[in-house]
Amino acid sequence: MNHYTFEELSVGMEESFSVTVTEEMHNKFTELSGDINPMHLSEEYAKEHGYAGKLVYGMLTASFYSTLVGVYLPGEHCVFHEIRSTFNAPVYAGDTLTIHGEIVQIHEDFRRIKIKAYIVNQEGTKVSLSTLTVGVV
Repeated sequence: MNHYTFEELSVGMEESFSVTVTEEMHNKFTELSGDINPMHLSEEYAKEHGYAGKLVYGMLTASFYSTLVGVYLPGEHCVFHEIRSTFNAPVYAGDTLTIHGEIVQIHEDFRRIKIKAYIVNQEGTKVSLSTLTVGVV
């Protein structure tokens, strides 16, 4: 875990990490969210609708933005204020995702930073884009 203080942060700072989405993660998210849409639970249903298999929840992939700010940039001293995300390509169990973020603005008066972030899969496809606003205590 990183421990950047507000004073140590600067525009252009970047962090990234990778994670492989497992079937266990997917199943736990199903249980926690209660989302039983067959697009996420049935290989056959998803394939009938043009996908390679059942889809990993977009919100599961977006949860890695929380890891980005809470562990990497800025890390320990953050409070997550806002997220604006798009989901651009499907994610499947077994995909390895790289989550990347860069500080693009610093708001001194409010001790907040704005981070442009994205998630790419093992093939280099951007599966999600996001703008994150984070307070730094």
